[in-house]
Amino acid sequence: MTGIASLEEQWLSPSAALIEDIKKIEGDILILGAGGKIGPSIARLAKQAIDEAGLDKRVIGVSRFSEPGLTAELNAEGIETIVADILEDHQLQALPEVENVLYLAGTKFGTSGNEPYTWAMNTYLPGRVAEKFRNSKIVVYSTGNVYPFTTVASGGATEELRADPVGEYGQSCLGRERMFQHFSSIYGTKLLIYRLNYAIDFKYGVLLEVAKSVLGGKAIDLSTGHVNVIWQGDANEMAIRSLLHCEAPSKILNITGPETVSLRWLAGEFGRIFNTVPQFANEEQPSALLSNAAESFRLFGYPRTTLKQMIGITAQWLLEGGKTINKPTHFQERKGQF
Repeated sequence: MTGIASLEEQWLSPSAALIEDIKKIEGDILILGAGGKIGPSIARLAKQAIDEAGLDKRVIGVSRFSEPGLTAELNAEGIETIVADILEDHQLQALPEVENVLYLAGTKFGTSGNEPYTWAMNTYLPGRVAEKFRNSKIVVYSTGNVYPFTTVASGGATEELRADPVGEYGQSCLGRERMFQHFSSIYGTKLLIYRLNYAIDFKYGVLLEVAKSVLGGKAIDLSTGHVNVIWQGDANEMAIRSLLHCEAPSKILNITGPETVSLRWLAGEFGRIFNTVPQFANEEQPSALLSNAAESFRLFGYPRTTLKQMIGITAQWLLEGGKTINKPTHFQERKGQF
């Protein structure tokens, strides 16, 4: 097994806690947006946990599946796929009724200049989905971008902080939440609003972007000098386990790592590994888009993957030529323009 393949097997497998919780989740799991950046990994994780628990549950992924070969890969792993554009209402209505729904559909990248589509995907469509799956438990993927910037010293926004997003992307994501909450109030649908930032994987994320800049001698903008990060595998586990915590009215849950990470320190760690001196531009501002995920740690415990481990994983993946996805997080964006 190559180093890269070994990394994937080691860091993307289900934990004992997930396997125990998957036994408590009644019914099958439907993933809307299963062909996107996160969808395939969460579908695989759910299926592995189900298999290791010895259960007979279906995992069904729904997406346009524009990536060639992805449906065949997922089918071969026992994950059912439905090719559908759920913005088309007849295709949405044709989907099977399933007890548990993970709602990952949405758009972020390239939203500036394409605002009408952004609002259609992030706000209009959620209302249609909320009506369709009114009898299901739904974990609704959202984002920390619905919060205002907070001071670095504050520890980040808690779930009790009033949403006040900067820019149309964040506003449309708050619209997503409000649509689901509205129809939950009508139908009593049990929801969990899952506010995630920033998840990282081998192929994308804040750590990879910083590592590539350090390795390539590119100056790192410190204007937004602090971030939160969580390993995607840990975030996926929390999303699946969140099906046990859906409520009406909806529960809101921040999902990220426990540290407020200094970008300057992070670059220095990669510089030490790569034996190079990081380059910087600008100075750290006193505020950043930060979340406090203490409530998620109460429910699920701390993430399995530590920050130091994530740094090492990212460096090894990059040095060994692992595949990456060119979808920057724009974590340094301070005006909400994505």
